[in-house]
Amino acid sequence: MSIDLALIGGTGLYRFPGLKDVERYATDTPYGHPSDAIVLGRVGGRRIAFLARHGEGHTIPPHRVNYRANLWALHDLGVRRVVGVNAVGGIRDDMGPRVLAVPDQIIDYTHDRLTSFSDVAGAQVKHIDFSEPYSATLRRDLLAAAARAGVAVVDGGCYGATQGPRLETRAEIARLRRDGCDLVGMTGMPEAALARELELEYACIALVANWAAGCGDEAEISLPEIYANLEAATKQVPVLVGALLGG
Repeated sequence: MSIDLALIGGTGLYRFPGLKDVERYATDTPYGHPSDAIVLGRVGGRRIAFLARHGEGHTIPPHRVNYRANLWALHDLGVRRVVGVNAVGGIRDDMGPRVLAVPDQIIDYTHDRLTSFSDVAGAQVKHIDFSEPYSATLRRDLLAAAARAGVAVVDGGCYGATQGPRLETRAEIARLRRDGCDLVGMTGMPEAALARELELEYACIALVANWAAGCGDEAEISLPEIYANLEAATKQVPVLVGALLGG
């Protein structure tokens, strides 16, 4: 089965609009069940796979996502390129609500997650090079596609991956800023590392839903505003993906 690209949709992206010849592929893996059935379809004649990270009904919190099963199921289908779409908070001044970014670095602040395929008895221990956590080739292709499609994206930035599901305190965001983080989200890890273990090309489209705590002008974070910002930013994703597949 030839699949040109897989998308893992985050908060606000539970279905990929405009898919043709849609099939649902329910599977199991040695690591348990994926978050949901994988949706297979075509965009402009190119075959893609789509998986809702939190399930189509957003029933799985970030720290309970079976990241290993998700990546294994996509790999088992023959996928070689994966784009993770992640809802994030903005820390850097140019990372405000509704901005799309393609980060190039990540810092992992999560804990108690199953972070490796080596975490089972008898598995090969793999020491991956994670100096550059995202595929340079896929990042370049995403940026070029954005330019062709007229979709504004920020090139680069450091994603701070936190545990969730709660949002962060002002002090925690101040620490992330001191550490060099430009964005904060809850699902960037271990997804990126697991993709590297499977030798998949992996990159992230970060959708900024809100200013992180203590950033911007807002006194507090409003959930209705978060969802409105995500809805607006998410509309750019099919345009960007279409350009990526057509380029």
